[in-house]
Amino acid sequence: MRRTARALAVFLALACVLSATALAARHRHSVVTRSHHAAPPRKAEKFEPTGPAVPDVPSPLRFRDGRLEPVTFDDLDGWRTDDHAAAFATFLVSCRPIAAVARPPGESRPMYAALHAVCKRALHAGSLDEAAAKKFFEDNFRPARITKLGDSAGFLTGYYEPIVDGSRFPTGIFHTPIYRRPSDLLPPAGTPSGVGFPNSGQSLRRDAGGKLVPYYDRGEIEDGALDGRHLEICWVKDPTEALFIQIQGSARVRLEDGLVVRINYDSHNGFPYTPIGRVLIDRKLVSREEMSMDRIRQWIHDNPDGANELRRQNRAFVFFRIVGLGDGEGPLGAQGLPLTTLRSIAVDKAVHVYGTPFFIEAQLPIDTATSKTPFRRLMIAQDTGSAIVGPARADIYWGAGKLAGTVGGRIKDHGIFTMLIPREIDPFEAGAKMLMPLPRPV
Repeated sequence: MRRTARALAVFLALACVLSATALAARHRHSVVTRSHHAAPPRKAEKFEPTGPAVPDVPSPLRFRDGRLEPVTFDDLDGWRTDDHAAAFATFLVSCRPIAAVARPPGESRPMYAALHAVCKRALHAGSLDEAAAKKFFEDNFRPARITKLGDSAGFLTGYYEPIVDGSRFPTGIFHTPIYRRPSDLLPPAGTPSGVGFPNSGQSLRRDAGGKLVPYYDRGEIEDGALDGRHLEICWVKDPTEALFIQIQGSARVRLEDGLVVRINYDSHNGFPYTPIGRVLIDRKLVSREEMSMDRIRQWIHDNPDGANELRRQNRAFVFFRIVGLGDGEGPLGAQGLPLTTLRSIAVDKAVHVYGTPFFIEAQLPIDTATSKTPFRRLMIAQDTGSAIVGPARADIYWGAGKLAGTVGGRIKDHGIFTMLIPREIDPFEAGAKMLMPLPRPV
């Protein structure tokens, strides 16, 4: 009995040591991730292991509220028939800034370092034809389904770049201003210097007494809080048109003489985005099934007296900057690069790294509002948005103009997300290399 008790005690001691070893390894190697424009990256926490030394094994990728499941390229419906050359061209656009900087300040995620290596090879390869592009993706990445914990499918929406008429000066037709960033707009407290204006957090201003207070909300700005400060970039037809430009984050404004001014997101007033479509659904004014951007426009047109109050339910307000003149490339995404129609997506920047490829499988209302058109495409993460939250959540960029707005505005569908992970990262097998407890003594 005493010998058995001693053996059990030895086993329990070994188990405790090995448990501490595994915990130290998880802390040392794990990635903790944390919402259309990027929030500042968080600094990685330093962890000093207290247990015995363990083998230096790579850590599986981990996502907050997400899980990965290994699959093969043959498991991807539509992979063989997609236009890999087009996807590779978009990937190259993202690769140029990634390959130029091995590790940006504050970026400690292994996904960036792995993409850095792949992007250097992609740039060296240059433009590729269909077969070579497909082989490049298959040779350099391994596919994995990514889902939110407790949810078997991801969620897709769509966005576009509005093309609207406008004026350099206020007129009887064009009377709603598009504003640039006010000089008294302060970014959310704690924002690191040099990261740009984040897409979340409460923006601030100083009141007459010098106290920091929340910035003006949509209602206050529409009522004239910024009047007389010469912040107007241009004027558009009405506040609802300005709201939709803010929701999309960019626009092409055609002025009186035909000149097209390109504007893009610059900053925000810090209030959380409230979808006015959801307000209409909650008030039972529009059914969930028929909700789309066109349906919202129709309700506003039919109910002019209620439009003002409806807009103000979304207290968020976006300020813009001029990024170019004339028609040409797509709008700039949060990565700072032109978006590509039906190849660029917005993702949660707190979870994913720009440049990450995703293969999306879905049935979408593309042909008509009720159709289930097959959508099977390799997309590149190049943008983000305050409403885009979670590991399996994306906004598909549909292009510019009215048709793109009609189709993109009715996308609110589930889809299958497959993330392409650089082969530099071993997301699944590291657990097999961990030390296991000794066999239990008999």
